[in-house]
Amino acid sequence: MKLPVIKPNQLIKVLEKKDCIFKRQTGSHRIFYCPVKQKIITVPIHTKDIKRGLLRSIVKELDLSVEEFVKLLKK
Repeated sequence: MKLPVIKPNQLIKVLEKKDCIFKRQTGSHRIFYCPVKQKIITVPIHTKDIKRGLLRSIVKELDLSVEEFVKLLKK
């Protein structure tokens, strides 16, 4: 299954569903902390879509499969 191309706000909603906490914003990047996985995830806040390579690395850091990510995205 291919990852969809999404906007940064959609990714932020998925991170919030996974109980990630917004810590701070530095320039055009928002920093989230995921206490369950003890990981820091950086999300670029631009007008463009998030590219699949970056999205795949974020999904991998969350220990999600592509199918699980898409389910969370559609909820």
